[in-house]
Amino acid sequence: MTWEDFFKEEEKKDYYKNLISQVNKAYETTTVFPPKDKIYNAFDLTPLENTKVVLLGQDPYHGAGQAQGLAFSTPEEIKNPPSMRNMLKEINEDIGSSHCENGDLTSWAKDGVLLINAILTVEEAKAKSHHKMGWEKFTDNLITFISNNCSDVVFILWGASAIKKQKIIDESKHHILSGVHPSPLSAYRGFFGCKHFSQTNDILKSLGKEEITW
Repeated sequence: MTWEDFFKEEEKKDYYKNLISQVNKAYETTTVFPPKDKIYNAFDLTPLENTKVVLLGQDPYHGAGQAQGLAFSTPEEIKNPPSMRNMLKEINEDIGSSHCENGDLTSWAKDGVLLINAILTVEEAKAKSHHKMGWEKFTDNLITFISNNCSDVVFILWGASAIKKQKIIDESKHHILSGVHPSPLSAYRGFFGCKHFSQTNDILKSLGKEEITW
């Protein structure tokens, strides 16, 4: 199985045809992030057979130049957004240091972390503006596909919208770490101190898999 198998199935479905039609129209009529050729960047950088961890976000950053098709990640020349700063703070507390201090998480993706948002596009300056277009169904189907066709994947679910997807993950086959979102609104309510980075590597190590270089 590959991502191509997943996309072939989704492309047959009415919801997906409608979703892509709406997304194309949005790109033609408004400013949308990430750049259109980066919408599926996470799949390009993390093939299914390499996927060891799924880190689920909410929707892309909605400021100019920030979103690059990887949840939480920004290009290195962009100032780290607050959620990324909080993630780096937790990594430094948890395991000592991060290889991604500049906020570009491409190396995580290449290491086997599928960095995917529940919603894959957003209008400039309008958080969650592409909510209910169909992306949530797409990512529900994606997580079901991963759950059914892989084993021993670590799912990291931060925040209410990500945690909702726990019910579609086969917990007898996979590992779930869930908790508070790293945004400034909630980070101090349990994100700091969650130790999800070291816990993920402990799980991978116990499975004989290579750990993530966070």
